[in-house]
Amino acid sequence: MVNDSSLTELLKNSSRFLALIFVLIVPLLLLGCPSRTNKPADGSTTPPTSPAKSDFDGDRAFEQVRKQVEFGPRPAGSAELEKTRNYMIDQLKSSGLRVTTDEFQATTPIGERKMVNVTAELPGESNDVVIISSHYDTKYFKNIKFVGANDGGSSTGALMEIARVMAASKQKPKMTYWFVFFDGEEAFCFDWDECHNPNPADPRTPLPDNTYGSRRYVAQLIEKNELKRVRAMILLDIIGYKNLSLGRDGMSTTWLLDTVWGTAKQLGYGNVFVDARESIGDDDHAPFLRAGVDALDIIQLSTYPYWHTKEDTLDKISAKSLKTVGDAVLGSLPKIEERLANKQ
Repeated sequence: MVNDSSLTELLKNSSRFLALIFVLIVPLLLLGCPSRTNKPADGSTTPPTSPAKSDFDGDRAFEQVRKQVEFGPRPAGSAELEKTRNYMIDQLKSSGLRVTTDEFQATTPIGERKMVNVTAELPGESNDVVIISSHYDTKYFKNIKFVGANDGGSSTGALMEIARVMAASKQKPKMTYWFVFFDGEEAFCFDWDECHNPNPADPRTPLPDNTYGSRRYVAQLIEKNELKRVRAMILLDIIGYKNLSLGRDGMSTTWLLDTVWGTAKQLGYGNVFVDARESIGDDDHAPFLRAGVDALDIIQLSTYPYWHTKEDTLDKISAKSLKTVGDAVLGSLPKIEERLANKQ
């Protein structure tokens, strides 16, 4: 028989025991059942990473533009363009790239002209090729000194810096890259479509007075049965203006536009890579598009006030603008490679 005092003491001890169990067991139960708020919404343990700004050096790219301008006007076939080309080749080789040239004679409205396309190659894990390109000639003018700081100079300087950065990387790219510098993009007549050239293959269809180098490049790829290797082509043109605003070219392949413009916005460059339409009519990416290659033109044409004027000079160029484009292109390449790998 238990008296009242013993019963009271037993109840007190039981309450303490239950309280101790509650304190020890409940936290363990909570650890074993994570809350819904701690669980990733997509079930993934690793959040998606945003592209980081690259090692592209805007000041170095600007100096490459300065060097071209110092050579003076650089129309196709000129001694000044030959000096520019020799300088470019030395720079590309110093980055460890293999450089090849393709010299050809082009019939133009002002006679035969020697032109030379330049290609610097960065081998990748795959033989499939992504081309990043620019024209390096400037427009021919009789009456003005046109040095083409932005039109020809800026894209060439940016491409040389992109090539340097990629060549310096310790990680081999998934795809092979060709850094291509086209000669003879500019028309010799004043307007783009003002003049034409004879076409021996089809006299009824005259050839245009522009895009000499890029048309030659595609023809050579077809002749050598290498066109199928080229999976995508990115063209830079007029990309260095200090008030840079890049609209979406209506001719370009949509998925490439979406990739580069989306990457630019992730990098904080949405105020530069805008959603406005940029209508250009034609450029060095057009021969690739006609041959079935996905291609993109990054260009500021309609809002660049000094296009094809003597005021297209070095003071219009910004190292910041050059870096903006360099970062966007370099940041887009992993996404482009992934897309192309999935399309095989």
